[in-house]
Amino acid sequence: MTDDLEPCVSVTIDPNNNKLNLDGLERICTIGKGSFGRVYLVRHLASEQYFALKKLSISKVVSTRQTEHVHSEKKLLCRLSHPFIVKMYCTASDQSSLYMLFEYLSGGELFSYLRASKNFSVHMSRFYAAEIISALQYLHAKCIVYRDLKLENLMLSKDGHVKITDFGFAKEVTDRTWTMCGTPEYLAPEIITHEGHGKAVDWWSLGILIYEMIVGNPPFEGRVLSEVFAKILDGKIRFPRSFDTNAKDLVKKLLQRDQFKRLGNLKNGAADVMNHKWFADIRWDDVAASKLMPPVIPTIYSSGDTGNFDSYDEDSDVETVRLLHFSI
Repeated sequence: MTDDLEPCVSVTIDPNNNKLNLDGLERICTIGKGSFGRVYLVRHLASEQYFALKKLSISKVVSTRQTEHVHSEKKLLCRLSHPFIVKMYCTASDQSSLYMLFEYLSGGELFSYLRASKNFSVHMSRFYAAEIISALQYLHAKCIVYRDLKLENLMLSKDGHVKITDFGFAKEVTDRTWTMCGTPEYLAPEIITHEGHGKAVDWWSLGILIYEMIVGNPPFEGRVLSEVFAKILDGKIRFPRSFDTNAKDLVKKLLQRDQFKRLGNLKNGAADVMNHKWFADIRWDDVAASKLMPPVIPTIYSSGDTGNFDSYDEDSDVETVRLLHFSI
């Protein structure tokens, strides 16, 4: 590894808060795969702690013009500390790759749980929505727009609490930005129409997410991209008869076509969402303190258990993380 390691936070390995020197990481297996690289489960040889190591191909990042997004992700994550946002410990690079070391979230993707159960109960959906809102409130207070809220970017800790991951599209925005980014089914109308967008896009995506958790699929789907966009701009939402009345009211206010009238983007910001009647029984101080009982506790047999992740073919790049050398 090169010497340009940038530590973000100190890693502790015992009650005495001794700093951990990440000077030996052994690759265990792949737990995620994307367009620019892989995420590995790695084990720190000295302490036997497990971490998630994100490895990105520099050539792929550059060729797809994602350099700014990658740099932004690293910069923003180093500033963040919140119970429902993934913790990044440090970054490093060599001639071909960029590396980011994260806490290992052994609960897996929230998407996998929805896929297995078809849809979530109102109680489950409200729990996850509340923790996400707490994180969005924190981000927006720092003028950070997340811009890619979806089930695949939400993971569960070993205790069952949600964690927002993948900050590749997140951006510090004081007014508006015009970059076209995100996941089609979750895009707010103002992104599609290039009107300029800000924090309101995250509240739109939350509305999509709540609907998807309760129903099992997002409200705007299509066979081709143009069909998805047309439905989003049309704004007609079909709610099943069994859809909770208060949840329906919240979703409709979050999926308000006009970003300046959208709940969450009004005078009181996140407080308007938190004070909605669907959350009447939620104690927000308890949410922030992770005191609410998670509806699902992941099945985990050991600290390095990967049972909640899909299986991937391993690459042949032995040099990558067979033994990486970090030092803080």
